[in-house]
Order: sequence, then C-alpha cells, then structure tokens
Amino acid sequence: MTAAASAELLDFDEVIAKYEPVLGMEVHVELSTATKMFCGCANRFGSEPNTQVCPVCLGLPGALPVLNEAAVESAIRIGLALNCEIVPWCRFARKNYFYPDMPKNYQISQYDEPIAVNGYLDVPLEDGSTFRVGIERAHMEEDTGKLTHLGSETGRIEGATTSLIDYNRAGVPLIEIVTKPIEGAGARAPEIARAYVTALRDLLRALGVSDVRMDQGSMRCDSNVSLKPIGQAEFGTRTETKNVNSLKSVEVAVRYEMRRQAAILEAGGTVVQETRHFHEDGYTSPGRSKETAEDYRYFPEPDLEPVAPSREWVEQLRATLPELPWVRRKRLQQDWGVSDEVMRDLVNAGAVDLVSATIEHGVSSEAARAWWGNFLVQKANESGVELDALPISPAQVAAVIKLVDDGKLSNKLARQVVEGVLAGEGEPEQVMKDRGLEVVRDDAALQAAVDEALAANPDIVEKIRGGKVQAAGAIVGAVMKATKGQADAARVRELVMAACGQTG
Repeated sequence: MTAAASAELLDFDEVIAKYEPVLGMEVHVELSTATKMFCGCANRFGSEPNTQVCPVCLGLPGALPVLNEAAVESAIRIGLALNCEIVPWCRFARKNYFYPDMPKNYQISQYDEPIAVNGYLDVPLEDGSTFRVGIERAHMEEDTGKLTHLGSETGRIEGATTSLIDYNRAGVPLIEIVTKPIEGAGARAPEIARAYVTALRDLLRALGVSDVRMDQGSMRCDSNVSLKPIGQAEFGTRTETKNVNSLKSVEVAVRYEMRRQAAILEAGGTVVQETRHFHEDGYTSPGRSKETAEDYRYFPEPDLEPVAPSREWVEQLRATLPELPWVRRKRLQQDWGVSDEVMRDLVNAGAVDLVSATIEHGVSSEAARAWWGNFLVQKANESGVELDALPISPAQVAAVIKLVDDGKLSNKLARQVVEGVLAGEGEPEQVMKDRGLEVVRDDAALQAAVDEALAANPDIVEKIRGGKVQAAGAIVGAVMKATKGQADAARVRELVMAACGQTG
C-alpha cells in the first residue's frame, strides 16, 4: 500500500469500537452455457477479439433477442441452491446508460421483477461456525464487452492514450446475486465477506453452472460498505468497490474501506456515495458518483416475453441440486481420514474434486492425495495455471498409481511418466513404454548389474560380509544408477545380501 493510500486510515480496532459495519455483496457470475444470453453466438473465453458477435449482441437495428433456455435453467438452480423463492412470473427490463462496451447503449437485465428472491446462504467460517447471509435477489442479465486501455500506468482509462473494445463478451449470460444488508458481523466483517464469496464460488462450481474463474472475470464481486455509529439505527453512506477479482482482495477491500470511512467520519467529514476501484497493493480509489435506480431509467424490455417457470419444472430442477460443497468436504475428510490442516491444503490447492475423481477409478485416497496435493500442485505452479487446467485427467493419474502398485513403475519413474503425459506424449502406459521406463524385474538382468556393482566395490562387499548390512545401500544405489532407476530396488537388495552371504 502506498503512503498516500494509507495516510488517512483509522486503526481497525478503533473502527470496531465506534462503528458497526454494514455490508452488501453483489456478485456477477458468467454462466457456462454454449451460447450467449439472447443470440446464438458462442460463449467461449479467450477467442480472438470480435469474432463471437452478431447483429443481436452488437445491437444493430432490427435485430431481436431470443432468450437462452439453458441460462434460465441455471438461474433457477442457482436460486434454489440459495434457498430463494422462484417466482411464478418475471420479466426483463432495459437498463439505460452510455458505456462504449455496451453497443446498444442499454443492458437487458431484470429490475423490480427478478427470477429468484428472498433466500439465504449459511456461510461456513474457518473456526467451524456459520454466518447466515440473506439473499435479496438473483436476477438474469447480459454481460458487457471488454475494454482494454493502453498507455496508462494502471491499465484504467485515466491517462490512457488508446482504448480497445472486444465485443465477444457482450451478451454473455450473467446472474447477479445481491445480498440483503449484512449486519452484526462486527470485527469479522472482512472475514465474512471473503467467506461468503468463497462459499458462493464453491456452490456455483458444484452446480456446474460456471467455471467461476475470478482471474478470467467469470466471477466478479462488488463490495458495498457503510458504517454507522454503534447504537444508531440508520445506515451510513455506502461506497461500492467494483470488480474485486480475488478472494483475498475481497477481504482487503472491505477492511480498507472500513478504516478509510471511519477516518473521514472521525474528522467530521462526509462519506461520498461513489464507486471505487480496488488496487492490488491494498487500497481503493474514487471511481464515479454512484447512480441510483432512477438514473438508469428502467423500463420493461418490449422485445422479450415474460418468463413463467412452471412449478413442475422448478421441482425437477430442485432434484438436481448437489450436496453442499462444505458438507461434502466434511464427509470426504472423514472417509479419507485426514486432518483439518490437510483438508484445508487440498481445498486451497483446488484438489478436492480431482482427488475424489481419481479415487473413483479404484486407487487409494493416500496415493491420489499425494499426487494431486504435491507433485501436480508443483507442476501447476511451474506452469502458472490452476490445478484442474493441467493436461492430465484423474483417470490418467489413477493409471499411473496402478502402474506403481503393480510394480511396473517406481515413484521416481512414475514422475517421469506423468511429465510425459503433461507433455502430450499419450496415455501413461504408452509413455512408460515409449520412454523405456518400466521397472526391470528380470533376475538375470538384475543379477548381472549387482555382480558388476559388487566387483567395482570390494571394500563395501567386505563390510556387508562383516555384518554391516546398512552398507548394502551403497551397492543398491550403484545398481539403481546403472539401470537409470529402473531396477526393482527391493529385489536388488535381496540379491546383494544373498551374494554377500547375508539373509536380512
């Protein structure tokens, strides 16, 4: 944090002693549908700019939207998972504003008639307790395009010399999830904000409705913060920190805003209702004055019919809801017999689902955890990708484990096989054969290597014959080196001991 950013902050303990924080979280989630919300353009991240567009998502005159049924289904499932009421009738509205990344100059959204209302999420906290966050609404809308600003130090429009627009994202299906005012959090407000977004991300991933990649913008969080003197009923003036793009940053942004606003109030100033930008070195800066609903001039979207999901459809979708992610993790932790610390490491690494899927292919939980939680985490870090983005599947990891269990690979050789799979060389057994990595178990070949090592180290042989059996390790090591690690180490030791007249 820069000196300027931290110059006027109140100590956090002083904030809590005098003020009660009130939070409001708005989370935008891009859905993983095949096509966009109102047209047939592909919904795919990372394509060449402006290649996934058509007259509808470009807002050309005469082009009419058609609602994506799969997006409605995802919206209903999200609402149900958040314990919301799915309304019998809802409709879209036009939200009018001028941004260059919205070619129509309005966004099709839902205003006063959203599809899901009045829910809650019981958020698990690290100490084992839960905090209930009320859900005001979950509504459907379309995403905007993406602006890239060039020439400024921050990557923002201030100071930029050029701005580039990519309309591929315009029209991508979005669900916006808005909480009710979160009160009573006190000193834990920053922690609870982070825990809420974490739980929401886990839940949406379990539903399979989004990849919730905050680094790619498919899940974006706006955090609203206000302070009121302890004992006062009326809420303070809020600020909205926009597009916070990591779980840690959610916590940091809330804590910073609490300290900043408290410093203003303590100095007799007035908090300005505005949007603010979050900076990754830990502070926020002013954006624009915050609009009210009236500023957007909402009116019903005339080109789309209302949505009226039948009760039968809603109940069918309710039956598809998965086990809550944190409940499932607790069950898996008990099944695997691991500590809270080990499970937390697996969760933080994004390995839980991968370990579970690997176990389903018939291998032990210990082996699956060891591969995904250690070697493959290292490979993901080296490549700068998420663990589940590595080009290896749970089935392939299980195949490697089975080759080790069958004695065809040592752990060291198995790592080379995995590296071959990651390099695109084929399935594990094929990589093993192509690289010539299979463990040598032929006694004749092993005996020849042992005899050669013994002949080259007569002093060690005498030590073994004299009862210093631990010296056999040097001979075993020499054989393993000569066979490039492919010898069966246990069998080599047996042959060494027998050749030196020892039995153990």
